[in-house]
Amino acid sequence: MKLVVAIVQDQDSSRLSTALMKNNFRATKLASTGGFLKSGNTTFMVGTEDARVDKVLEVINDSCRSREQMVAPVSPMGGNADSYIPYPVEVEVGGATVFVLPIEQFHQF
Repeated sequence: MKLVVAIVQDQDSSRLSTALMKNNFRATKLASTGGFLKSGNTTFMVGTEDARVDKVLEVINDSCRSREQMVAPVSPMGGNADSYIPYPVEVEVGGATVFVLPIEQFHQF
């Protein structure tokens, strides 16, 4: 048995949740926050048999797309803020960060 932990952008959360249900995967959703852009994320935890790991990864890959987004950079700490002009920069966001972990035991009460 494996535990698949997928961290996705909030924009992809609903689409992934629907796709997991369509493919008979049970998931627990947790609200989370990204460290780089400080934006909202959703973390999905999916327990599944070893044989179905590839299928859950396929569902995640099909549901979560990366995209370009304009963001204003954070002002430098300790520097001279008077000369700092925060020009927006384009960064790639979205997609999914996925961890697959072995599970020794599973209990459902």
